[in-house]
Amino acid sequence: MNDRIGVLGGTFDPVHYGHLAVAEDVRVSLGLKQVLFVPTAQQPFKRDRTTTSGAHRLAMLERACANNPRFVVSAIELDRAGVSYTVTTLEQLREQGFVDICFILGADALHDLPKWHRAADIPELAHIVAVQRPGEVVVLAPVLQALPVLRQRLTLLDGPQLAISSTELRHRAHTGASLRYLTPDPVIEYIDRERLYR
Repeated sequence: MNDRIGVLGGTFDPVHYGHLAVAEDVRVSLGLKQVLFVPTAQQPFKRDRTTTSGAHRLAMLERACANNPRFVVSAIELDRAGVSYTVTTLEQLREQGFVDICFILGADALHDLPKWHRAADIPELAHIVAVQRPGEVVVLAPVLQALPVLRQRLTLLDGPQLAISSTELRHRAHTGASLRYLTPDPVIEYIDRERLYR
C-alpha cells in the first residue's frame, strides 16, 4: 500500500452501488490508500439541472461509505460552493499534502475532458483513471490529440460494468419502486425518511 489516493467526483444524486463498485475496483487494481468521494456543488455542464441539496447528497454518501475504512467523503467542493471545477479541487488537495492522486472518471466523461476548465492542467495534477461503462466505446485518438500529456498520464480499466444510474434511482424513488440492491440500505432509509425524489 502506498500514499496514492483516488478521487471520485460527481453529483451522487443519489450515490449507488455503481459508484461504490467502481471506487473499490480502482482502489484494489491500483493499490490505492483510499478513495475520496467528492460531491459537486454545481457541475459546469449541468448548471440547468436542479440537484438535491449538498447536505442531503453528502449525508447519503457518508452512509454509503461508512463501512469501508478506505472510503472517505470530502465536502471540499460543497464548502467552496459555486461551480465545481476539478482543476481547483485537485490544486486544493495538493495544497493539503496529497501529492499522488488518481482522478477517477467514467470513460464517457473522458471524451469530454478536453472541454473541461483548464483541461491541460488536470493531468499535470493527477493521473487520470478512466473506467469503462456498459455499452460505452472509448475512442482515445481525439482525446490524446487534444491532451497529448495523457499518453503518460492515463490508465483505462474495464471496471465492474454495473448498469445503474442515479437518474434511474430518482425515477424509481419517485414512482415508489424498490431501491433495494441498487444502493446501500442506509441510503434507502435516508431517502425514505427525508422523502427525497418524491
